[in-house]
Amino acid sequence: MHHPHNSTSRRTTRFTRTVGLAALALGLTFTAIPAFAQAGAPTPPAAHLEAAATGLDDPAKKDIAMQLVSSAENSSLDWKSQYDYIEDIGDGRGYTAGIIGFCSGTGDMLDLVELYTERVPGNALAAYLPALREVDGTDSHEGLDPGFTGHWAEAASDPAFQQAQNDERDRVYFDPAVRQGKDDGLGTLGQFAYYDAIVMHGGGTDSTSFGAIRQMALEQAAPPSRGGDEVAYLDAFLDARVWAMKQEEAHSDTSRVDTAQRVFLRNGNLNLDPPLDWQVYGDSFHIG
Repeated sequence: MHHPHNSTSRRTTRFTRTVGLAALALGLTFTAIPAFAQAGAPTPPAAHLEAAATGLDDPAKKDIAMQLVSSAENSSLDWKSQYDYIEDIGDGRGYTAGIIGFCSGTGDMLDLVELYTERVPGNALAAYLPALREVDGTDSHEGLDPGFTGHWAEAASDPAFQQAQNDERDRVYFDPAVRQGKDDGLGTLGQFAYYDAIVMHGGGTDSTSFGAIRQMALEQAAPPSRGGDEVAYLDAFLDARVWAMKQEEAHSDTSRVDTAQRVFLRNGNLNLDPPLDWQVYGDSFHIG
């Protein structure tokens, strides 16, 4: 079973999702009509349209996104080896597990196991559903120990469970982030900045949620969809993200922004094209 070294400082998870997906949807649908869609407004530069038309959902770029997040979450680029990952890192969210850090205390692990059980009734984790419902919103292991971690690892060898992890990652984090990034006129790097933020902070309504971080950025700079400069807006977004991370001790190391996303931005790599070189928590990574 995979155990990232120094995991408490490395492994990062989201704020509580107990407000549910309704809040996520609300937080991601208040984008104003893009400036270029308003009558008489100047057409934005073709580069912005081109960047927004492709993006992070291109399969090759999506794999890069998974590797970038895994470098921060698991100190490894091999994100596909993380399906069986599970441990309690002492951050108040119970067990953290799988390719995106599904948490027993934040509702997304419950959603995942419910989806898996719909598809594969009687699977190794189905018996834990009542316990997962009970511990949602807490850091408790009641009803999960001692067997849950072993059964998680067992389930992780099932392609259906791997697919359920992929699908929940996309539904809850990846697809909403890319959709909002495109709505804001951002290219691939900007869409990734949104994705990494929503993975860590969630899509709820608290002051350090993804929606609040984005709102803070909008107060400082206009995104391309509103006629703003993409680099200036992304700088504002990353500033807001760093502020949000520093509100919680477990996230006080901001290198996944400072020596990764900010490096790509400084290099003008708005399309997140390889080769990519970055550091997280002092470890160096490369995608050729």
